[in-house]
Amino acid sequence: MSTKKKAKGSQRKKSPIASGIVWFEIPADDIARARKFYSALFGWKITKFPAAMEDYWHIDTGGSDASPDGGMLKKKAPEHTITNYVSVPSVERAAAKVEKLGGKTLMTRTAVPHMGYFAICHDTEKNMFALWEKDENAK
Repeated sequence: MSTKKKAKGSQRKKSPIASGIVWFEIPADDIARARKFYSALFGWKITKFPAAMEDYWHIDTGGSDASPDGGMLKKKAPEHTITNYVSVPSVERAAAKVEKLGGKTLMTRTAVPHMGYFAICHDTEKNMFALWEKDENAK
């Protein structure tokens, strides 16, 4: 009987690999004040992103490779909250699934040249999050 269970178990489909948070963004009304706060609180190094991304700051959390870094930007609206970016194999397929499950796509697939693609979404509770597809050929 145990042989049958093993054989049956080995035929099961493997679960897809869990999607992890790969980036986060902190919106701020006052960038200088927020940089000072997070630097003093956690020791994060917050530096200006390359010129191509005006008014965007890189947050180096100093953690291991498994610990995501992030970005800081000017708050776009009062309801603009911290946004976590979750790695997915395909932004388009994941955004379609968001809609199917009752969420909403707020910003469709957008390229970050030479890095990948993202889409901004709301879950069913109107919490904002982003989907991220790594692609060094993104244009």
